[in-house]
Amino acid sequence: MAEKPFASDKIRNVAVVGHSSTGKTSLIAAMLFCAKETPKLGKVDKGSTVTDFDDEAIERKITIQAAAAFARYKGCKLNLVDTPGYGIFLSEALQGVAVAEAALLTVSAVAGVEVQTEKMWKVCAENRKPVMFVVNLMDRERASAERTVAQLQKRFGREVVPVQLPIGEEAGFSGVVDLLTLQARTYPADESGNEQVGEVPAALASAAEEARSKLLEMVAEQDEALLEKFFAEGTLSAEELASGLKKAFRERKLFPVLFASAGRNQGVQPIMDALVDLVPSPAEVEIPLLRDDGEEVRVTATAELPPVAYVFKTISDPYAGRISLLRVYTGAFQPDGTYHNKTRDAAERFGAVQWVQGKELVTVERLMAGDIGAVTKLKETRTGDTLAAKDAAFRVPAVRIPEPTISFAITPKSKGDEDKIAAALAKIQDEDPSLHVSRDPQTKELLLSGSAQLHVEIAVARLAKRYRVEVTLHPPKVPYRETITKAAEVTTRHKKQTGGHGQFAEAKIRLEPLPRGGGYEFVDKIFGGAISQNFRPSVDKGIQYAAQTGPLAGYPVVDFRVVLLDGKEHPVDSSDMAFQICGRKAFREAVKLAGPTLLEPVMQVEITTPDEFLGDVMGDLNSRRGRVQGMEPADGQTVVKAQVPLAEMLTYSQALRSITGGRGDFHMEFSHYDEVPKQLQEKIIAAAGAVAAEEEEEE
Repeated sequence: MAEKPFASDKIRNVAVVGHSSTGKTSLIAAMLFCAKETPKLGKVDKGSTVTDFDDEAIERKITIQAAAAFARYKGCKLNLVDTPGYGIFLSEALQGVAVAEAALLTVSAVAGVEVQTEKMWKVCAENRKPVMFVVNLMDRERASAERTVAQLQKRFGREVVPVQLPIGEEAGFSGVVDLLTLQARTYPADESGNEQVGEVPAALASAAEEARSKLLEMVAEQDEALLEKFFAEGTLSAEELASGLKKAFRERKLFPVLFASAGRNQGVQPIMDALVDLVPSPAEVEIPLLRDDGEEVRVTATAELPPVAYVFKTISDPYAGRISLLRVYTGAFQPDGTYHNKTRDAAERFGAVQWVQGKELVTVERLMAGDIGAVTKLKETRTGDTLAAKDAAFRVPAVRIPEPTISFAITPKSKGDEDKIAAALAKIQDEDPSLHVSRDPQTKELLLSGSAQLHVEIAVARLAKRYRVEVTLHPPKVPYRETITKAAEVTTRHKKQTGGHGQFAEAKIRLEPLPRGGGYEFVDKIFGGAISQNFRPSVDKGIQYAAQTGPLAGYPVVDFRVVLLDGKEHPVDSSDMAFQICGRKAFREAVKLAGPTLLEPVMQVEITTPDEFLGDVMGDLNSRRGRVQGMEPADGQTVVKAQVPLAEMLTYSQALRSITGGRGDFHMEFSHYDEVPKQLQEKIIAAAGAVAAEEEEEE
């Protein structure tokens, strides 16, 4: 029987974000258990959590893709989007934040502020999403609430304000003091979640009063009316404190801090209460949508407008097929309806509409505005697409996916897998659009590109486990090219006598260098009929064929002009093929005399690094033959713009992560080709010769 939908004002959409190993997945598991959505408390180390259902996630004990779950709690539906904590899966976290009204940012009580803490804070700021901090792992050895809060306030400002005090730390953690109500909420260590509400322990009474006073001041500061009353009376009522905190949170003026041990199910219910009380419903938040004419409009979740939804995640299930996770922004989606994919201009027929509980799907009567749900077996729809009624005039702006930073050439281990590899890679890309599959037009290699080596390795593991396609990873070849540095002139004859007609052609050509990027030109300067008009294009064809393999290392020759000056032909033995062969010979002779040299691709690179690592980043760039073109400081970080040879960037992703502790980012795009230094040319030519020799032996 289908579930009854929740009204838009009873829905809370929350992205659970943070650094890896801060307990995001465990926190969601505890919330589901407290809401009685699951019969037992899921454990990451046992592979029993609802949102880590992928084989690779269970095996590696890390979250590697966004997943959704829901908890029905106090008359509301909490939609919880679990996101990866590794920076290499940032695109998954970006999608999760995009479809939520607020973010729950988990921080380790042991490690404090980490790389992904800062990154997700920045993402939430860019998207104007309210942030609630959960200092998790309070039961761990060396856990410290005071130290962690101090780090948060130092990094993100005094507006980061505790709304609780922890009762105990490390093994002694047993609950929290609610500063809004001045009540103690304690929990046994047996993971049952049984909550006891009582008076504040005497040992914490003074600290609780002091912390509550600070909270009152911070809330009053955010609203003029409250500030006047606070100055006049020295306090605020419980209702004023709660409403003031709610308003300040939603306006990103205050960022509440709560404490928990999700693994022991302690302090989880107060977090759920805070989500219900503080996080705005979709009916209260204006979302920017794009009209068909490109104009931006802002709407709240309402059933009055035609249905519009955004697909934020695609799951390729070997049994259920493609599952599209979507956030409904307006209207309601009915089962068995036909809707329009506005991104791809294609009609999609819906079957059942469902809620998402990890890998389980729960049929619902309809998907309401503001809700998160799923539809299966859509044919054309992919991550980032907008689904809507045919007459809907809006679409949802797609989340920008970060560019890949590392590429590997892949080859199937079995020849029989060559046909299957394309289909399998397409399904992998459906799930993870941040993976790119391409074929290098010069080297002919099939390239799989991702955010880091681990990202690509996980994709390869999925290929093997799900689709029975095993591949081998290789570093990609650099697409070098060859060119000439001076002019050369040759006369070449091709003559071959056999029984019957022979072959005869003679051509005089001049080879001239063109400016970098000039490509190839063929100029016919023959006067008269030394070579018939119909044979002159044959010389051109032969030259173009020969230019595919240069004399130095076998790379294509570029940026040159060929001038056809003169030639001879035979009335019987000349032919199209004879002049093509003559053109090849003439080019190969001339290019050796024209000062051949190697060219390498140079990339335009932008690196963002925290200021404290700038010196090390610059030193590393210099060692990679980088040419720095400028620097732009911004908010404790510097953007370095440089041009660097591609050959030096193949391992840069790992190097930058090592230098900056994972806090640096970069992206690059092709700029131009430039000459390789002579000392490096010798190594490249020698390596190409060795490869050619190996290939000859294999043949």
